[in-house]
Amino acid sequence: MCAPRSATHHWWRPSLLAVAVLVAASACTDASARPSLSGTSDAHAHDVTTRPPFTLVPAPAGAASTASPAAITPTAPTAPTTVPGSTTTLAPVKTIAGMPAVVDPANLYSEALAGKPSGAPANAKQYVYVPSDQDGSVTVIDQATFQVVDTLVTGGKLVQHVVPGYDLQTLYANVSGSNFLREIDPVTGKQGAKIPVDAPYNLYFTPDGTRALVMAERRNRIDVYDRLTWKLLKKVPVPCQSRVRGQSYGGVNHADWSIDGRYFLATCEFAGRMIKVDTESMEIVATLDLEGAGATRMAMPQDVRITPDGKKFYVADMMNDGVWVVDGETMKVVTRIETGKGAHGIYPSRDGSVFYVANRGRFYAETDNRRSKPGEGSVSVVDWRADKVTTTWPIPDGGSPDMGGVSADGTTLWLSGRYDAEVYAIDTSNGQLRARIGTPGSPHGLCVFPQPGRYSLGHTGNYR
Repeated sequence: MCAPRSATHHWWRPSLLAVAVLVAASACTDASARPSLSGTSDAHAHDVTTRPPFTLVPAPAGAASTASPAAITPTAPTAPTTVPGSTTTLAPVKTIAGMPAVVDPANLYSEALAGKPSGAPANAKQYVYVPSDQDGSVTVIDQATFQVVDTLVTGGKLVQHVVPGYDLQTLYANVSGSNFLREIDPVTGKQGAKIPVDAPYNLYFTPDGTRALVMAERRNRIDVYDRLTWKLLKKVPVPCQSRVRGQSYGGVNHADWSIDGRYFLATCEFAGRMIKVDTESMEIVATLDLEGAGATRMAMPQDVRITPDGKKFYVADMMNDGVWVVDGETMKVVTRIETGKGAHGIYPSRDGSVFYVANRGRFYAETDNRRSKPGEGSVSVVDWRADKVTTTWPIPDGGSPDMGGVSADGTTLWLSGRYDAEVYAIDTSNGQLRARIGTPGSPHGLCVFPQPGRYSLGHTGNYR
């Protein structure tokens, strides 16, 4: 269980903070797990009809790579790597069995750089897939025209994320409220079969490609499946119970792997905690409570990403307006970086030089069901080597950037507008909004596809 907090946090005291956490929970977690609050009614889903879809500038030149799939080799590189601009030489990374090689130990994202081949089908559609929590659909947007070209009705409730499969041949809509995954064919952009799995809030794959990990948030578990047969192999209970007094719901949400694939870190949103899980055994080997280090509120960790050099993890904290920097080996906090209110999603730039941190602009959707106000919502550009923000891009007229990804050529950052029923396409050269596209209410984990990379570790596109 959770260790008691310092009295300076006043975590036990009934307050507006506790209410904020509860409402934040209702905006982030599965419907069946969250408390009933007036601020999360369906009315909010349609409160942006006065903000129609529109294109601000023509579509960017260039298209995503459609090269043939790259070969995936499980062997490690045989030669040391010299870090660019220095005399430092890095030894080859010894990975777990079956995991593809880490080609460049100085940049574990090296095979997902612009111009690298994609393991996706050569004729995959250049689309953005936007799941809606509120109406169970997936909105399909053409990357070149910024136009909605289709709406996929999944036949279920609470579609949380669209996830590229490990081999990039299939996308999976996580229909959490109805307990199934819905396949999407990236060649046609059409949906296919249902795969019955319990409470799929989010979906990941082990680096060797053998297992699929379902973040069964409302069950307070990570469920392990055979990736090819979808046979349930193991249920892993997680210590993610809520710390809010009187509430029993839990929530394991997002994850990322160490450079060698030995373990992954996952976020416990409502416990303010990180867990470290051994990839082979699927046993929890360490935990970390994200408190102290300058935090002023209860922690609410969201997305997590490893830095390109594999030495630290960035963890977005929606209640503390920034990201924690965590050493995964020691499970210690290195530092905390202030980015913006409601920090939520973390995405590496296509060249791996910076992280984009999406700041929702609010801790939760207030009970007036309003759209975001000017000054709310931004994207922080973070230099991960220096652990500092280099610039911040506000969303014009206000917004609520959440989850998404970068285009194959790296020129456009696509993010869902969680509280505003819209999607943002942002020019990564200057932070200007290229397009704002209307969607059904509460768009969440959108997927930009295809992208360079040999394989996917899951989420909205964590490529290697």
